[in-house]
Amino acid sequence: MNSNPAHSRSAAAVASVERAMAELRRGGIVVLRGEDGAGGLVIAAESCGPRALQRLQGLAQNPPVLVTTRRRAEAIGMEIPPHIAGGMGETNKPITIDLPEGVPVDVILRPHESDRTGRHVALRHLSRPVASHAPGIAQAAIELAKLSRLLPAVALGPLTRDPGNKRRDWAREQDLVYVDAADVSAYEETASRTLQQVAQAHVPLEGAENARILAWRPSDGGKEHLAIVVGEIDPTEPVLIRLHSECFTGDLLGSLRCDCGVQLRSAIAEIARQGSGVLLYLAQEGRGIGLVNKLRAYELQDDGFDTIDANEQLGFDADERIYAPAATMLSRMGIQRVRLMTNNPEKIAQLERYGIEVAARVPHSFPSNGHNENYLRTKAERAGHLL
Repeated sequence: MNSNPAHSRSAAAVASVERAMAELRRGGIVVLRGEDGAGGLVIAAESCGPRALQRLQGLAQNPPVLVTTRRRAEAIGMEIPPHIAGGMGETNKPITIDLPEGVPVDVILRPHESDRTGRHVALRHLSRPVASHAPGIAQAAIELAKLSRLLPAVALGPLTRDPGNKRRDWAREQDLVYVDAADVSAYEETASRTLQQVAQAHVPLEGAENARILAWRPSDGGKEHLAIVVGEIDPTEPVLIRLHSECFTGDLLGSLRCDCGVQLRSAIAEIARQGSGVLLYLAQEGRGIGLVNKLRAYELQDDGFDTIDANEQLGFDADERIYAPAATMLSRMGIQRVRLMTNNPEKIAQLERYGIEVAARVPHSFPSNGHNENYLRTKAERAGHLL
């Protein structure tokens, strides 16, 4: 048992966020509290039924509001007032919208519903965004929805300030899950720091028979990442590595909409050809938005949006991934210098930000297959990939 107090606090913080994520996914209410005492009751828009909303209205001290991201509001044609937009710059920050009584919370999420004039149905029911009483709580609420792999929109019941931190006891009395907003904001970094290797096995692979798979799990038992180690690693030299985000459709089903499957198999083969290296298989499907949301983005792509615009139409950033887990895994394997197989400059920047030296970039691109020309063009022209 780890008796380090800091480790115990980190593990407890990660576990509290995981409980809140599970509660949101099942349509439950989560109590959020900020460091300044501000608080709110949160329900995910896509899983908020009438009964849950009624309970939130009964528990909150102010009428509930709808919180979504700037990109989702703009996607449905909502005008962001200058005094709000001016403080956002180009960032995809949360915005707050009054929620009239009787209007379903998920009205903001209906991607294709328009009235006869072509306006999104939400515009018939919702007013222009208003300033949030507690922007930190709104930000944490949206982040919690994203972490839960849900669409970034929530119903938020504002609570009065709680300078004495009695909110946790109140949540327990009401049988509600409680989480600190600061723990939500720090969740991915904290979970990454608590990753530990929990299993390994020799797994001969096609094109790389001398391979081992190492499984890494955070302290709370959350998302697991894998390291595929080929050959014998010499950490005194830059190690050939590939960071590969899981892609169920491409890796397993052989989807032709992306280049993920061929990138995965070719990277393993190239590492084997060069003698040794590591492929990190990271649990961040769909650039970090999750498989369900990726399928929703595909539906929008079928309507003419490119891969970046589709993510943003749903309310996400173009790329929600972070590479702190990759850096932690490499460090704990004794690897501090790498040759990185990538076309994505952001991977290089993030690894170096987390203390891993990228000694060289190894190009890793493939011709289009007749179905993914627009996908590859968008990565090159809009995401800056070196294709």
